Amino acid sequence: MHENLMEEVVTEANATAAWQAVLRNGGAAGIDGMTTNQLTDHIRKHWGTIRTKLLEGAFRSSPVRRVEIPKPQGGVRLLGIPTVVDRWIQQMLLQVLNAIFDPGFHPSSYGFRPGRSAHDAVRAAQGYVQSGLNWVVDMDITQFFDRVNHDILMNRIAQTIRDKRVLGLIGRYLRAGVMINGVVQDSEEGTPQGGPLSPLLANIYLDALDQELERRGLKFSRYADDANVYVGSERAAERVLESLKAWIQEHLRLEVNASKSGTGRPWERKFLGFQITPEGGIGIAPRSLEKFREQVRHLWRRGQSLSSTELRDQWRRYVQGWWGYYRLVTERRPIFQCEGWIRRHIRCCFWQRWHDWRGRKRRLRSLGVRGAALKTAHTSVGAWRAAKSLAVQRALNNSLLRRWKFLMPSDLGASV
Repeated sequence: MHENLMEEVVTEANATAAWQAVLRNGGAAGIDGMTTNQLTDHIRKHWGTIRTKLLEGAFRSSPVRRVEIPKPQGGVRLLGIPTVVDRWIQQMLLQVLNAIFDPGFHPSSYGFRPGRSAHDAVRAAQGYVQSGLNWVVDMDITQFFDRVNHDILMNRIAQTIRDKRVLGLIGRYLRAGVMINGVVQDSEEGTPQGGPLSPLLANIYLDALDQELERRGLKFSRYADDANVYVGSERAAERVLESLKAWIQEHLRLEVNASKSGTGRPWERKFLGFQITPEGGIGIAPRSLEKFREQVRHLWRRGQSLSSTELRDQWRRYVQGWWGYYRLVTERRPIFQCEGWIRRHIRCCFWQRWHDWRGRKRRLRSLGVRGAALKTAHTSVGAWRAAKSLAVQRALNNSLLRRWKFLMPSDLGASV
């Protein structure tokens, strides 16, 4: 079974497609400092040597560069950034291995798979709730990517892949280690997030969980390590959660996070930032809406050395990307109700950027404010209160903000 796979990995067509993918994805440099822009010349000079080493099973990967990404609720997510050469070779492996493994994955697995998305996973969850399965088992696996057991993973891969060169290369990527402050630390477990191959390896590892859920006749939706199981009663939900905790610990050598996992109604738990409402619609999870509000505060804070146009364009990029994800929501009132609050933050930011009463009076007058309303320029109240004044609302009115292309979610939602 797939005993001469490395020959497929190193074909010119596969290598070219992988190179193009790495250039498209961009990203930071690894420990050697090589950027994606430098990759092309490197491949031209060294492709022959690299190809020979891959065919001989002699290629050695480099350690990854550790990057810590702060989590919204505290703590950090650890990413491992491979060198661009390693990203290119991992992408070559991914393109070949994906065609082999993906067709065998469970249909209720949606994460990092061609033609599937988080939206598909949420719609599947919605379908289960609408069918009457209105209790959910919400599972969060503790530090999944950092604790994947290498022996279990390699055994699963070896059941399908027999080419020892490919197996050896994957094993070396898993054990490549992490460079922290110039010192390489060995990797005895985990598949570092940050490389192209990691999502596929995660799906291979968790496919055993999917098959176990199928064997038990349970309905579920999984996106990477975020899995929800839908059942018909509270008692069934509690029983399933306890049995799955034990199964995951025994068969995957992983632990379910007790503080983040639990059972409840779908409208009480979140899934990929969404909630299924009691009526079977799709709503935004309260925490997702609060994160949106936090980002509004961040984008419209005073101390930014950006022009008005740059502030606007930064906001447009964010809100368009955010809405591109949350446009799935059918219960949109909580989102649209934030729009007055968002506009107040925009007005507050500009009020502060007008500096003193002279600048504010000049700006208000240029925006059509006349008469007694101009006295607002002299107000001693804080910027947040000033932003709600009649003068500032008249100067930076909704029509003007829309004409200046300060997008609101409802502007985007109207076309969906």
